[in-house]
Amino acid sequence: MSVAVEVSLLSGKRVALKAGLEEEVSAVKRRAQTALGVGNGRLLNSAGSVLDACSTVTEARLQKGDSLTLHINRLQIQSSGKTFAAILGDESVETWGDARSSSESSAVQDQLQNVRQIQATRGFSGSAFAAILGDGSVVTWGSARHGGDSTAVQAQLKNVQQIQATGAAFAAILADGSVVTWGDARAGGVSSLVQARLVNVQQIQASTCAFAAILGDGSVVTWGDSRHGGNSREVQDQLKGVRQIQACGKAFAAILADGSIVTWGDDWLGPAGNSSFVQHKLKNVQQVQATHSAFAAILGDGTVVTWGDARAGGDSSAVQAQLQNVQQVQATHSAFASILGDGTVVTWGDALAGGDSSDVQAQLKNVKQIAASSASFAALRADGSVVTWGDDADDDGVESSAVQAQLTDVKQIQASSKAFAALRGDGSVVATVVQCRTS
Repeated sequence: MSVAVEVSLLSGKRVALKAGLEEEVSAVKRRAQTALGVGNGRLLNSAGSVLDACSTVTEARLQKGDSLTLHINRLQIQSSGKTFAAILGDESVETWGDARSSSESSAVQDQLQNVRQIQATRGFSGSAFAAILGDGSVVTWGSARHGGDSTAVQAQLKNVQQIQATGAAFAAILADGSVVTWGDARAGGVSSLVQARLVNVQQIQASTCAFAAILGDGSVVTWGDSRHGGNSREVQDQLKGVRQIQACGKAFAAILADGSIVTWGDDWLGPAGNSSFVQHKLKNVQQVQATHSAFAAILGDGTVVTWGDARAGGDSSAVQAQLQNVQQVQATHSAFASILGDGTVVTWGDALAGGDSSDVQAQLKNVKQIAASSASFAALRADGSVVTWGDDADDDGVESSAVQAQLTDVKQIQASSKAFAALRGDGSVVATVVQCRTS
């Protein structure tokens, strides 16, 4: 059995391929690269999400007629607050945004060459960036209190494969599966108490002030602030066969191999870290998304189960009947937006944070991707245009109409807490602080 898919470059060049259901995504990608005559890149689905190269076509949920995108220039945009950092086509880095930010990169600009990945912390009083270079070393800049100074662990930062960030600390996975941390100790910047257990680490997820690592045997190690999920002792015996973890501000949700969910954290808010009220519904879970204090899980049948703070999207009862054939869910600080199979959008949660899309509902058709700031959503449509809705509390923001004329032929959208950046087909980037009111 196989499915027919189309793989295209940002230039518009494309190729049709047949992919076996049990074929790995990496094999499909290699065949596409050969057919298109290009080098190594990343394969993205129609929603703009990077496909796991190790997953099978079935696990990646690819279907007949899907349009995939092969990114070969490794252009990547990362953001922290109102500051952006982009990996350009030549693998150098350019930063822009709030001139008052501590995340300006001029002091390390000459080191930012052959950059492969960028990650950012997003603290209340500062922020920082960390870049992985081609040789596996790391360059950091920004607020020292938020991880911008890695000198204490620089000698250990070799053969780095992946970096994750809380609000004020970084955690790097090395090629040998060990982990190096730095930044604010209260936010997970010190992992000495669990260091001996951090072996064969496959993936790390982060809440505001804690980390959770999935090991090769499917177990989980946590550290950081216990009020933010840094202590998983009460559910440790359940954390077996974990294949994915999602985090909200103060809690984690782990998807097990059997499609069930285990949650922990959120000591004083409670609801997000406790899924017991909906546990009987949490079967065959495919994906989990989170606001600051609520979770939303997409099940195998395309329906959605929510829990946590009702004001932040933990109660979807008002739109439950509409949540059918859900393909993707995205979240602001306190609202969710889902893309359905027909390209329409359903929203719920705090109306002032994008939970009410009624003003733009007629425009939300043929939507391929949604990105979220702290209180606004941006939807990318099939024709390359962008629709925004929600509200941003800062009065220094500008409405998206100021750049609407430039938002054409958009291929991908990324967001920070207060801004959006759109990657166009010609490789240019349109970035703006968005304040789109729903009065």
